[in-house]
Amino acid sequence: MALVLARRLPLRLRTGAGVQRAMLLTGLVLTGLFVLTALLGPLLAPHGYAQLRDGGGLFGSQQHPSGAHPLGTTISGYDVLSRTVWGARTALLIIVVALLLSVVPGTVLGLVSGYLGGKLDRLLVGLADALYAFPPLLLAILMSLVISGGRSSLVGGLGAAACSVAVSFIPQYFRVVRAEVIRVKGEPFVDAARVIGTGPWRIMTRHVLRNSVRTLPLIFTINASEAILTLAGLGFLGFGIEPNSAAEWGYDLNRAVADVTAGIWWTAIPPGLGIVLTVLGTTLLGEGLTDLADPRLRRRTGAPTLPTDGGGDDD
Repeated sequence: MALVLARRLPLRLRTGAGVQRAMLLTGLVLTGLFVLTALLGPLLAPHGYAQLRDGGGLFGSQQHPSGAHPLGTTISGYDVLSRTVWGARTALLIIVVALLLSVVPGTVLGLVSGYLGGKLDRLLVGLADALYAFPPLLLAILMSLVISGGRSSLVGGLGAAACSVAVSFIPQYFRVVRAEVIRVKGEPFVDAARVIGTGPWRIMTRHVLRNSVRTLPLIFTINASEAILTLAGLGFLGFGIEPNSAAEWGYDLNRAVADVTAGIWWTAIPPGLGIVLTVLGTTLLGEGLTDLADPRLRRRTGAPTLPTDGGGDDD
């Protein structure tokens, strides 16, 4: 899937409509900057996320932007620039953990349900429908209270947010994979595998699965924004990660509310922009990849349809 998208991307950028091309480019740039900032955080941040002093003494509370602190300091005396940069690492962690906890079970359940069908299929579909009734943020608050009494470490905060997001994401991946499996298992190459005596497990994993997960990368990027918003919501409501455990944009926004009413703008704008730009970038990237994978849009823009793998393994 990744190779197919890599081949199509330059073509789509040349032939896509202006708005769609701009959306895709903007999403790529913003998402790329976010990932680079997260990965290079220790090199980019001038101070640690919980550092309150250096060789010259304490940073001081609510200091104006200056050469020593380009974005000033918070009411607690943290460097705003450092907290914002380190917050990108926390946001990337929640995306990775939440997606791993949801993609793997959602894909496996969708594969088994779609291929085997019967009572098991009806049971899993019913459970997936029931999980849609749980709001991710409310579930995250409940998990945070259970795990650590509402104030958590990096592991506890990420665990509460990731588990709650995964519960809401699993039904999405389950339904997408199940629908694709139902379609693919009726293809001639699957019937041929049955005729030559290939076992059900090998057919499911080697022939059906690889042709049923092509659209999952498109969902990854869209769901990444929801994971970030859930973690930020926990922090803003006071159920997030403690500041001495990790930097988190939602917590910093919560602490900056009183500053804004007092005319202190520099403590709220950087973490707020971090959330907005990251969510915007991942959302635009997801929308752009969706357009890229839609054959109707390729025909409308005159782009040729590239060949895709229509079957399973040759073995």
